[in-house]
Amino acid sequence: MQKKILNKNLVYFFVSLFFFVAGCSSVPKYPQNACKIFGENYLWYKSAKKSSETYGAPIHIILAFVNKESGFNRWAKPKRTKLFKIIPYKRPSSSFGYSQAVNKTWELYKTETKNPLALRTRFKDSVMFIGWYMNKTKKINKIPLTDSYRQYLNYYLGWGNYSKKVYKSDKKAIIFAKSVQKQSQVYKSQLKECEKNLNNKYIIF
Repeated sequence: MQKKILNKNLVYFFVSLFFFVAGCSSVPKYPQNACKIFGENYLWYKSAKKSSETYGAPIHIILAFVNKESGFNRWAKPKRTKLFKIIPYKRPSSSFGYSQAVNKTWELYKTETKNPLALRTRFKDSVMFIGWYMNKTKKINKIPLTDSYRQYLNYYLGWGNYSKKVYKSDKKAIIFAKSVQKQSQVYKSQLKECEKNLNNKYIIF
């Protein structure tokens, strides 16, 4: 009898754990509203805040990067190219996860931060990666951490291409960077209204 009760409790535990994890990793219902995003996923706020404290990157810019790169979809990948406009072919890059980091840069991040278990499908790791990348952009190309426009150009094009001013001939990069700049300002304004409450919130397990 006790064994049956124990097994039943274990089932309830794992089912509850599954739904908790699923809830923390699902795409937010209101991706354009920072307060609602963190209201749904409070642990995301804690992760973004840790990245900000570690690397100096503003939370609203980190969040805007995630929104632009993956739309908060942990499994996001670039669409496959097509042969003869019909047959699915290779993906244009190895970008993956919340941050859409490519394999080579992600491996560099894991090596430099001594974090071999970091996953691109984990929000915490992804926002830490973005903070790390922005901090390196500041060091390599002297871009302030508060400059969301030029920081995103570096993120999208890479440090080398940015220094070569490739963005001058890449209209898509300019459009994307402007959209990130605009979204980050929206998030910044929203966070002014709820950040105090988020900092005073606690989770009890």
